[in-house]
Parts: sequence; C-alpha cells; structure tokens
Amino acid sequence: MNFLTQIIETKQKEVAKMTTITQTPSTKRPILATQIKENPKQIHLIGEIKRASPSKGTINESVDLKTQVTRYEQAGVSAISVLTDPVFFQGSIDDLKTVANLTTLPLLCKDFIIDEKQILRAKAAGASIVLLIVACLSAKQLQHLFTFATANGLEVLVETHDLIELQQAQALGATLIGVNNRNLETFEVSLTVSERLAPYKKEHVLISESGFKTPEDVQRVAATYDGILVGETLMKSSDILTTAKALQVKRI
Repeated sequence: MNFLTQIIETKQKEVAKMTTITQTPSTKRPILATQIKENPKQIHLIGEIKRASPSKGTINESVDLKTQVTRYEQAGVSAISVLTDPVFFQGSIDDLKTVANLTTLPLLCKDFIIDEKQILRAKAAGASIVLLIVACLSAKQLQHLFTFATANGLEVLVETHDLIELQQAQALGATLIGVNNRNLETFEVSLTVSERLAPYKKEHVLISESGFKTPEDVQRVAATYDGILVGETLMKSSDILTTAKALQVKRI
C-alpha cells in the first residue's frame, strides 16, 4: 500500500475547499536554526503533538495539549511540532492554534503542504516553521513554496528521504533540512536512512526524524545530526519529562 499517494490525493481535495487566510500572529518566536547553531553541545529535540498515524492507528487521541506542551517546555525542547492533517493523523489546525497560545517556542506546522493556502493558514495559526516534503512536490513546486514561505517570514524544514532529495534541498539553499527515517510509501522506519546520509551533510542544520525510542538510538546519529524530531515515543510516554530529557544526548 502506498500511503503517500493516498495522502496526497486526499490533501488535494482538502486544499481545494480551503479558504485563504492572511492573519498575522502576534507572538514572535525564536529562530530555530539560530538557536541550534548557537548551542551545538547537545542534540536538539523537537517534541511532536501526534494523535495517530496511518501505520500505527491511534497513538494518543485524547492528549491533553496543555500538559504535553508544559512537559515539553520543562524538558527544554527546542521546538514543538504539531501534526495538522485530520484524515490520516487525527490532527487539526485547531491543535496548532491551541499550542501556539500555550508556548513561545518555535512552532512547526507538520502537514503535507502542496499549496500557498496551507502556508498562510499555518502562519495565521501561529506556526513559525512549515514543512515541505521533497517527495510530495515537483522541483518547481518545491522552489515556489520554499520562496513563498520564506518571503512570509517563516522558517522551512525541507524533508528528505534519500541522497537525491537531500541534494535537492541543499541546492535550494535550505537552512533546516530533515532526513525522515520513515518510508512515506510503506511507513516502515529505519535509522539506517539517517546513518546513510550523514556523510553528505554540508553547512546546514540537519534534523533526523522518526524512529527514536532510546538515548542509544539518538547516539547513532548524534555525531552528525544537530537535532531529532520525536512524536510517538513522547506521545506514548507515561513520564514525558524524563523521556524527553533522556533523548537530548550530548554531542560534544
């Protein structure tokens, strides 16, 4: 089953019904890339709000957003990611708005973005970072949406899955580049994806996404990667604070 094809087909229908929103949020958030570059001694953690996934089903549907955000802040996460896809991840733009009102941390809108309207909606909801997935976009779309997002004052996390996509992100001039250990077609996860791409890092902030359960997992990428994005492990944890702190391993 090709999950990515299903998701994009559904997303196109969702976007077709979406109105354009141009509201400017009042909260000014730190620049994630700057924070990471200025503090290189430990892995930076992006804690995610993730209710469900296509492969795992429900993860934590009834999450208390205030508690989750509070624990993330107490653990010293560098940013918070919020999944806003309603069909496959049970997220919503309202989750993003709620989290935006609870924290001043950098805030990532995690979705399958294929249109300018989604970027404007994310900004209006309080996001300071948007995700662009290379596998979801043509080269022309990627360039256009990257330029559009940065022109609107947003950071862009450009997500890649293999060397060709990583090189596309580098050619784009992206400051934040993600390597997703999850195959978006099968949703299988392997940290070897990040390990395989580690030698090709250049002068950008590199984030490894998905598959981290233990500090030992994080150590596998800590020498090269600047940060990790973790959803399921933190959403399932009975002690979010302890789990989140443990994943922020030392790099130097």
